[in-house]
Amino acid sequence: MARAGITADRLVAAAAELADEAGFEQVSLSALARRFGVRDASLYSHVRNLQDLRHRIALLAGGEMIDRIAVAVAGRSGRDALAAYADAYRAYALERPGRYAATQIRIDPALVDPDNPAMRRTVEITYGMLRGYGLAEPDLTDAVRLLRATFHGYCGLEASGGFNAPRDVRASWDRAVDALHIALENWPREETDHHV
Repeated sequence: MARAGITADRLVAAAAELADEAGFEQVSLSALARRFGVRDASLYSHVRNLQDLRHRIALLAGGEMIDRIAVAVAGRSGRDALAAYADAYRAYALERPGRYAATQIRIDPALVDPDNPAMRRTVEITYGMLRGYGLAEPDLTDAVRLLRATFHGYCGLEASGGFNAPRDVRASWDRAVDALHIALENWPREETDHHV
């Protein structure tokens, strides 16, 4: 029987807080059980295992992150939309490091509802912003990968103190966004007509 006061949502929220405090890799069922003052076994009526818990943290964090991004990009286009998207992404990654780390794990598609609102919203907002640059598949997928790799790499280096030059980190970020904007405006379209 489920312990009074513990729900799956409360458990995932506590796990997300723990991830931000101690690091995503430090999240364990034992640590959560200690927070709730229960035995580990009590949590299994709410989550299947640690992998299930981590997937739930990832989905929670992904939803929070895209909500921030959606508010930031609303009513914007072109470079303004890109900068707003990038800034919201960076702010979330730096403010919520454990949750952000959760968004980077691979989730088995078989374990996730394909109509998950957060996942669908992420695709819609990201692709919508990029369509403003006139991109269509397969260029959309390539552009998403470029943005994700750039944002993730930059945020990871910044969070770990990897930028040692005296140049302001924010100034470099803004220049990176400018460079991405130029790249997106001048995207090398994949040739679809192979006639000789």
